[in-house]
Order: sequence, then structure tokens, then C-alpha cells
Amino acid sequence: MRIAFFVWEYPPVLVGGLGTYAMYITRKFVEIGHDVAVFTLNPGELRTREIVKGVEVHRPLIADATNIFPFLVTEDLKRWGTNIKFFNDVFIYNILSATKFINDLIRKDEQHYDLICIHDWLSSIAGLTIKNDLRMPMVFHVHSTEWGRSGDSGSEVVSHLEYATAQSSDAIITVSNVMRDDLIRHGWQGAKINVVWNGVDPDVYDPEKIRKNEVLAIRDEYGIKEDEQMILHVGRLTWVKGIRNLVQAMPSVLRDYPKAKLVILGRGEEQRNLVDLADRLNIKDRVVFRFEFTPEKERILHYAASDVCAFPSLYEPFGIVSLEAMAMKKAVVVGAKGVVGFAEQVISSGPDQNGIHVNGHDPSDIAWGLKVVLKDEERAKLWGANGRQRVLDYFTWDKVASQTLDVYQNVLSAK
Repeated sequence: MRIAFFVWEYPPVLVGGLGTYAMYITRKFVEIGHDVAVFTLNPGELRTREIVKGVEVHRPLIADATNIFPFLVTEDLKRWGTNIKFFNDVFIYNILSATKFINDLIRKDEQHYDLICIHDWLSSIAGLTIKNDLRMPMVFHVHSTEWGRSGDSGSEVVSHLEYATAQSSDAIITVSNVMRDDLIRHGWQGAKINVVWNGVDPDVYDPEKIRKNEVLAIRDEYGIKEDEQMILHVGRLTWVKGIRNLVQAMPSVLRDYPKAKLVILGRGEEQRNLVDLADRLNIKDRVVFRFEFTPEKERILHYAASDVCAFPSLYEPFGIVSLEAMAMKKAVVVGAKGVVGFAEQVISSGPDQNGIHVNGHDPSDIAWGLKVVLKDEERAKLWGANGRQRVLDYFTWDKVASQTLDVYQNVLSAK
């Protein structure tokens, strides 16, 4: 197949799990033998076209129309305030990508593509435009929704784009069964929706490839001694990740495990709130913040150095970070209440147990889960080994690519 892949973030621009997914899945498609052209956002300094690991990447240069949008857009977008610049960038990236695809690649160069793949609302405008003009088969990948990210509020414009793209698509792929159920509850057509879990590369996330001195260097960096416990959280610092509740859980954890230390990697709008919260709770010496994007290699070392990984999300349609921790043989404590795909990754009881399910809304429940893991080091290691085996059985990129391509092929067959 020749696949046109529209995704807002793509390496070297990485914001969250979507960019990681896009990088791995497109390279896997090429490895299998398919042609992939990615259309993505250009922050300004990147090449507008290049081949990266066999993937053809297009990054049209955008322009700033921020001061024009208030004259044209709805009251909903006017309320975005300074965030209208973000909408500007997304909108222009979409329009330029769609016109380049339609007019340059298809009409001028007479290239043939079998289908277009649209990822979240961030590429919906391009998808709808191409669908209007070329009537091409379109698959809509839904990694999250506006109502989920915002707590059943958010932007009406974004919600309309999501729904319109779902209606126009020939198939929808989402990342967990709980997410599929949520889409159906919101009126989306269940017959269109396919579930394909995300994955991780166990050859990259392999604890056997980590040297002990590298682990010790990470722990030394944070002042964590051999007899102390390192609790790790990796992710965007936004309310849906349950990160405030994780910090609020720490006083209870420290009463039983006074040598525990929480290390938080990531950046986001919650940064100042988290620092203030740790100060108010008098635990700032037991919580370490690293407010920056951590490259993959360094992130892997952090997993290796940790004793337990905690991801108490309130809304998380899938969540690749838990797979990364599992592949590194770490027991995980994950949110499992509501629309949270962690519950489908992490087994919380029985012989295959690899972690603990908690209510991410409840700091006391998060504390309980962490203490269960910290109580028995040997059991935690067993859970970690179970987690890696689960990754090997169900969550490799080979499996993700195969299942995704099956959906694409079904769409083409139906056409």
C-alpha cells in the first residue's frame, strides 16, 4: 500500500505519546514493504521534505495569521486567548498539507496513494479537505477526544471536527476497548470502530542492555541511595495524568517508607502547582521535578533505575509509558477508573500479575498501591518479569502494524 499519514507531531518534534506512536508505526510499515508519506507540523527550522528511515516526511512551512482569526472564527475560538496561536499553527499546517498533497503529489506529480490516515482532530481539517476533493478512502485514528481531555467541556470547534471526521471516515481505529465504548456512548458509529492497542519495541526497551553503572549514575543524580526506593512518573504534566494526586499520595507512602523518593519527568501546565503542592505538604526534599522533555535513551535509564513506576491517570485512552516500564521489567501502579486503557495492559491479580490498579482520583488509593509494590522487592521483580512477557506476547510494533494494516486492507477491499 501507499499510505498518506497526517499527524501533528513527528520526530524530531515530540510532545507526547502520539509522536512516539507515529515514529514507530510508520517505520514498521516501511520495514514490512509499504510506502508512507507523513505530513506534519514544521516549527520553522526543519526541512520541508526529507526521507527519514525510509519514511517520506513533508513539513510545509506555516505562517502566522493569529491576529486575523478573531475576525473570522466563532466565539468558542476567541475564548482560546493566547492559545489561538496553537490553533493557527494547526489550521495552517492542515491547509498547506492538504493542498500540497492534492495539487502537488496527486495532480501535478500523478502519484497514487491508496488511503489517507488522519490522527486526532489535529489533522482533521486536512482529512476532511482531501476527502471532499479526492473522495479517497480515509481512516481516522482516535488517540483521545476533546471531551475526555477537558473533562466533558473543552472546545466546541474541536469536538465538531472530531465528530465530522468520524462521520466522513471509512473506518475508525482507536487504542483500547474502553475508548471504543466511550466513543459509542457519545454517538459515534460502533460498526466503524476498530480497536488496535499501541506497542513498544522490546529490543530498545531491554533491561539486559543497561549497565549497572548507568543505573547508579541516575540514582546518584537524584541522591537516591542503594537502600532507598525510587518511584518514577513520566508524562505530560497535565490534570488528566493524575499527577497532583500522586504527589498528594506521597505523605502516606513516606510514613511507611521514609526513604522513598518520587522522581517526576515531564513538562506541562501543572508544573508550578506541583512545586507549590510539594512545598505545602512538606515533602519537597522527597520529590524531584525535572521539567523538560527527556530523550528516549535517558528515559530508558530512568526506568531501569526505578523501583516502581506510577501512572495514576484519570483519562488515558491507552498510555505507552506503562508499556515502556513493563518492557523494562518494572512493576507498575496505574489508574484504572474511567476511560483509562492501562487496565487492559496491566494484570492486577493472579499468576500473571504485573502491577496494581488504583483509582487515580484518590490519593489514598494511589498510596496503597505504591506501598503494596514497595512492601516486597522480590514480588515486585516477579511482577516486572511478568510485565515484560506480556509486552512480548501482546504489545510489539509488529503486532500493532499487522492489525492496523488489516483494517486498512478491509477498507480498500470494501471500496
